[in-house]
Amino acid sequence: MIRATHEIHDRRKSRNIGLLIVLIGFIGIVFGLTVVKVKQLGATQAFDHVVRPEMLPADDASTGGAQ
Repeated sequence: MIRATHEIHDRRKSRNIGLLIVLIGFIGIVFGLTVVKVKQLGATQAFDHVVRPEMLPADDASTGGAQ
């Protein structure tokens, strides 16, 4: 078995650790923005340009939103 590591292995390892940190940071930013967006909209359902009765206020839900 080969046990001795070359200098290039140490450099690759440090680059891989650096890339791991960058990727975790990017994932954290995207997750954080997603959480903030969902909290600001107050809805967890997708926006598809269709009126859904379950998202209407309680007083309009009984009439179906029709006037």
